Amino acid sequence: MTLPDTEDPHVGEALTALRRIVHALHRASRSAERTHGVSGAQLFVLQLLAEAPVDSLNALAERTLTHQSSVSVVVSRLVARGLVERTRSAEDGRRIQLRLSPDGEDLLTRTPAAMQLRLIDALRGLPKRDLRSLAGTLGEVVTAMGAGSESAGFMFDDGEG
Repeated sequence: MTLPDTEDPHVGEALTALRRIVHALHRASRSAERTHGVSGAQLFVLQLLAEAPVDSLNALAERTLTHQSSVSVVVSRLVARGLVERTRSAEDGRRIQLRLSPDGEDLLTRTPAAMQLRLIDALRGLPKRDLRSLAGTLGEVVTAMGAGSESAGFMFDDGEG
């Protein structure tokens, strides 16, 4: 373990920026749970389904930029709560279609944009060169921390949301 680097102010600036992002995401997730009874991950999925229904869990996983197994858990909880409808595809009975239920649509009329959507929009707004550099740099940080094998599911979703 090494002592914090007080010589390079960029270390502190980077850490402060990461803390602000993490705190904003955590605060928004807690607020969604408290105010609307859904986790931040559930709100994120609901808002993506509001944009357009999907015809598979894999398609929804691509839209959420997460793994299919993480999306499956969140969708199952939303279906159980009656906020999402899961039906078999008329064209291919092996596929499922996911769409908001009327209750899901009603809930979204009372919620702000999920913080995950705001983060994704902010990242997409970066110049491609900067986004590529940021992704690479963060990947290096994850590797240096020894966190490369950590789950990369939904943020602040402990599997119970």
